Amino acid sequence: MEMLNTLTLTERNGKTTLTLRAVVLKATPEAAGPLAGWQEGWTQSLGKLTETLQKFSQTEKFTMGKTTFTVEPGKQDVTVTRIFDAPRELVFKACTDPNLISKWWGPRNLTTTIERLEGKTGGSWRFIQRDAEGHEFGFHGVYHEIKRPERTVETFEFEGMPGHVSMNIATLEDVGGKTRLTVHSIFQSVEDRDGMVNSGMQRGMEEGYDRLEELVIKTVPSSKSREKA
Repeated sequence: MEMLNTLTLTERNGKTTLTLRAVVLKATPEAAGPLAGWQEGWTQSLGKLTETLQKFSQTEKFTMGKTTFTVEPGKQDVTVTRIFDAPRELVFKACTDPNLISKWWGPRNLTTTIERLEGKTGGSWRFIQRDAEGHEFGFHGVYHEIKRPERTVETFEFEGMPGHVSMNIATLEDVGGKTRLTVHSIFQSVEDRDGMVNSGMQRGMEEGYDRLEELVIKTVPSSKSREKA
């Protein structure tokens, strides 16, 4: 059995009408069963699609490990939050010191080289990551603001997709000796934001923040250890 399916999507007042037109191009007698269940199959599938879209029509807030991601449909930003069991000054240093950034930035299967980091308002940065096969991935940006130890504002651009620039606003709050890090990333379009989310951004950030936490914990004992001391 071979069919030609044409899907047409029409938007009106924020809703979408999906029209499916199916044409049987050729079919053997054995296709009689599947053809007989075609309508019911598509009815159930479109019902599941409706349920899925209704879930995504609300703010999506989910947690991977210890990191929380907030993604609102139709918006061009993402908010990422994580609490580290270390003083704010230390976490800020780990996020701005080139000797420390290279030890945690990105997934574990990649190494990071800090080619340039001008840690001041108006300064620029460029990092290069390499995988086990020697492939390189470049990233760069400009610091619009650095306010120690509570805030950084910088642009972010992956050189593999030039022209897709985001603005990252990182805020560090002292919460009883721990640090709440909130990163608000603003993209140029909803499509850019969704493309980044679908590329596995969450898993990469979660793994990087795990490495950051390991790094700062090596420097400062956990809160329980401090209490015992």
